[in-house]
Amino acid sequence: MKNTLLIVTLPIVLSACATSTVQPALPVMAANPAVLASADDSVVKKASPAAPHRHPGAGEQKAEDPLPSVELTDELVYKLITSEIAFQRGDWQTAYVTLLSLAQQTRDPRLARRAAEMALAAKQADEALSAVRLWRTLAPNSDEATQYYLSFIILSDNLDEAAPILEQRLKEARPQTRGLLAFQMQRLLARAKDKNAAFAMLERLLQPYLDLPEARLALAQGAYARGDIQRAREEALTALKAKPDSELAILSLVQVTPDKAESLKLLADFVAAWPKARDARMAYARMLIDQKQYTKARSEFEALLRDQPQDLTSLYALGVLGMQTNDLKAAEQYLTSYLNVLSTKPDDERDPSQALLLLAQIAEERKDTEGVLKWLSQIEPGEAYLNAQIKRAQVIAKRGDVAGARKLLHELQVSGDREEAQVVIAEGQLLRDANQLPEAMTVFKAGLTRYPANTDLLYDYAMTAEKSSQWDVMESSLRKIMELAPNNQHAYNALGYSLAERNIRLQEAQSLVDKALQLAPDDPFIMDSMGWVQFRLGNLKEAESLLRRAYELRPDVEIAAHLGEVLWVKGQKDDAQKLWRDAQTRDPQNDTLKSTLARLNVNL
Repeated sequence: MKNTLLIVTLPIVLSACATSTVQPALPVMAANPAVLASADDSVVKKASPAAPHRHPGAGEQKAEDPLPSVELTDELVYKLITSEIAFQRGDWQTAYVTLLSLAQQTRDPRLARRAAEMALAAKQADEALSAVRLWRTLAPNSDEATQYYLSFIILSDNLDEAAPILEQRLKEARPQTRGLLAFQMQRLLARAKDKNAAFAMLERLLQPYLDLPEARLALAQGAYARGDIQRAREEALTALKAKPDSELAILSLVQVTPDKAESLKLLADFVAAWPKARDARMAYARMLIDQKQYTKARSEFEALLRDQPQDLTSLYALGVLGMQTNDLKAAEQYLTSYLNVLSTKPDDERDPSQALLLLAQIAEERKDTEGVLKWLSQIEPGEAYLNAQIKRAQVIAKRGDVAGARKLLHELQVSGDREEAQVVIAEGQLLRDANQLPEAMTVFKAGLTRYPANTDLLYDYAMTAEKSSQWDVMESSLRKIMELAPNNQHAYNALGYSLAERNIRLQEAQSLVDKALQLAPDDPFIMDSMGWVQFRLGNLKEAESLLRRAYELRPDVEIAAHLGEVLWVKGQKDDAQKLWRDAQTRDPQNDTLKSTLARLNVNL
């Protein structure tokens, strides 16, 4: 009896044995994925295992490779089964040799394909290439076999072997799809280790087709990948001149233009000329955000939303921009709409957690405790879940239910030491903020018994010790952090500030804070500490300069309290009171501000 041999194969994963890093194409490709995801037969693509093996050409499809008719003998069945068992047990060599031998005997390409899969799974590139060569010999019309064959020989830098195949594909492709094939070839050749040789080959292949804008853009991608920015710009400009409305061309040109101001102008001019160019407008809006031109960016995203009222990207971006510009009402509206659309059109690549966290932040700004809890409770287990639950506990504690907050933390399911330590820190902070200092110290001590080298735990333990006036414990904990993490600026800053606050060992305080500033020169809180040190040393001019710069970077209430005191001592009492009043409006319960006003006997 004769049967057609049937072999069920597993997916082939080329990356399993790749020997070089794949050079990415121009990032602007991501803005228009449909260009490279065309289902046209002339584009090099991966077929499913059950699909006919075809090789398109000259507008016609070649015939499917016929499968051999093989007698399914007991011996053959036995070899097939034992090879699979051997492979499952980790003996890939026996399985591979058996299947490759059977493929040669039966002339069945599916056996060669399976042998290639086994070699790939074992990360044996040479053996995989041998199997792929046989697979292509047995199925010469298989586009899939040819694609893998090309990938392997290019990875191994056998470019001359690949050239005739790629040249033939370009010739056989229909004119309307040849440009797309050029993109695919550029991406394939980007895998080669010898980038210069690969680009030279791409130039030769595309030379007869330079009248196509897509060919020019493929060359722009290739030049960009090898670091030739000037050539990349020349090719992108040529493509744009040939097709002035091409979004792909303008996005490519922008990507390879180093000057951000020029890039922004290029996009602005293009969008003005072609107002329906959605991808270009999206790129323009994002670049405006990068340049911190939030008002203009918002206008562009609003235009995108008018065109597509349920566009998730625009809704989310407008929500974030609303928060950035302190338009909380608009931010809430857009983010809520984003969640509503996402609930009706689920998208596996979009996580609602960030939108929920932003809405919780808006509710917190409005002092809407129930709103904060409502949004946080909707965050499902995942990357943001633990932080959301800790935030819930903090909110519950702030409204007076410390016991309920601790219960929530104790019931959390944590994974690993890092998360467990994170929960310990959160519980200690809750107790410290509620002024239950002995209980907080007990929690932190227990945590440090388990995780003595956790610098975050040590830091919070030190801060709690400071609040408890246990100066020796605070200093020893901070110095231990300095030993464990010499570049931890917070430890140097905290100890230096504490010394300055107590008006002792001021030269040492200055040295400590100076070290912190060297590690984080733009941190406004460290600038505040140095300003306070200078004030304690009597250097009022230097203190004011540092504190004003810190306050510009971060208008924090505690920085305002310090800056106000410097101004008060300098005799600028009206300016100091105005600063304090503004700070008091934002946080009337701030301990530093209250103690400053009480010490100076100031009534606002």
